[in-house]
Amino acid sequence: MAWRVVFFGTADLACASLEALAVDPQFQVAAVVTQPDKPRGRDMQVQPSAVKGCALKLNLPVLQPLRARESGFIEQIGALSPDIGVVVAYGQILPQALLDVPRHGCLNVHTSLLPRHRGAAPIQWAILSGDHETGVTIMKMDSGLDTGPILTQERIPISDEDNSATLHDRLARTGAELLVRTIPNYIGGKIHPVSQPEGATYARKIEKADGRINWSEPAGLIRRKIRAFTPWPGAFCVLEISGQPRTVKIWDAEIDNQSGTPGDVLQNDKHGLVIACAEGSLRLVQVQPEGRRRMAANEFVAGHPVTRTID
Repeated sequence: MAWRVVFFGTADLACASLEALAVDPQFQVAAVVTQPDKPRGRDMQVQPSAVKGCALKLNLPVLQPLRARESGFIEQIGALSPDIGVVVAYGQILPQALLDVPRHGCLNVHTSLLPRHRGAAPIQWAILSGDHETGVTIMKMDSGLDTGPILTQERIPISDEDNSATLHDRLARTGAELLVRTIPNYIGGKIHPVSQPEGATYARKIEKADGRINWSEPAGLIRRKIRAFTPWPGAFCVLEISGQPRTVKIWDAEIDNQSGTPGDVLQNDKHGLVIACAEGSLRLVQVQPEGRRRMAANEFVAGHPVTRTID
């Protein structure tokens, strides 16, 4: 007999876990709960969440409550008689009354090695912090912010070339695989929850303004920011080009061994664009001027001589 699962998720990160549960005969996905459709993109057209799109392709029933803590919704979940709940990047704090509805509680797939990087943006903060590894934690949820006891964890390395997009995709796959291995062992009593150790760190939500480059920081930190903020919100700076300020998104950069006053343009020719930082300098590799396509930095400066950076 398959275990009845109620799945909570919204972001693309959750799709791999939903698909893994849907195709595994050990599980029956009784309902997929996701955030209501919202205006998205430049034209702000109302669009479904990534998880809703996945659920519809899998022919799974979808629920979209405005607030998951509403008593009527909790009763609706109770009527499904779920054995277990699974939460992956849902975007709302679930009340204890809802967490208690499934017979075996609710499990969360969190993309860090808890208690490090509790919160909304663990992937970005792992890169920003210079961590050499991260991973996935499957925990039994309580009403706190990522404070529940740990069931299983799996570690993965972070390379110097990883950005948030590449790390996101590896963690999504790792989380899905770990989830389908963990649930049967947890329900079968082979895994017991263990309280998280002391020493929690917090990964606050990333804002668009976080992407602005401060050349008064070390080159190593700025490069980590570029990696952490790719693809969103994007690391960017303002350059003076032919006497006019232009916002330029930086997709990739390398640490260079030149030095100068932070923000100085040290090189601006067919070989590329190098800007001084507080320690060392950065050679920009790929850039995207506002309103233009993404391009190699040396291609950009060939037609756009950069005079200076603008704070």
